[in-house]
Amino acid sequence: MWRRIARFRAMTTDQTTPQQDTSAPEAAAATPDPAAELASLQQRLAEMSDAYLRAKAEVENTRRRAEDEVAKARKFAVEGFAEAMLPVADSLTAAIAMPDAKVETVLEGVHATLRQLTQALERNKVVEINPGVGAKFDAHRHQAISVVPAEQEANTVVAVLQKGYLIADRVLRPALVTVSAPK
Repeated sequence: MWRRIARFRAMTTDQTTPQQDTSAPEAAAATPDPAAELASLQQRLAEMSDAYLRAKAEVENTRRRAEDEVAKARKFAVEGFAEAMLPVADSLTAAIAMPDAKVETVLEGVHATLRQLTQALERNKVVEINPGVGAKFDAHRHQAISVVPAEQEANTVVAVLQKGYLIADRVLRPALVTVSAPK
């Protein structure tokens, strides 16, 4: 046990003895030349400036490309819709070109043209609003033209005067309806 104590004392006294500072001559030799350090910093500044200018140019190009894409999207947004309407216009032109056609033939052509129009609207996500009689009045999709006394429940549709239309869940035109009055 005495040996352990002696070893412990020897270890602690070795650590507490002051050591000589041998790093001073090494530190003096390791300091770089100020001119070399300045040149190094100037080179680094030039590299960072170049990287900054390149990044700035890339951001500007991306912004310009995005603006061009938005402008093209606005300009050609109705292209698909117009393309779907061309057969309808062709059918109407053909009907006008036949002035001596029978009424039944013209009526059949009008029904076919209406089907074309309906299909073209549906392909372009234009959906009609046509509430049935007795449907609950919806102020977001219907516009009440008049309120009439009726045997139906209050605030329900009595008659549809004009269909409405939605485009992608946004009301393009509300349906014009007559609504039942409260009893």
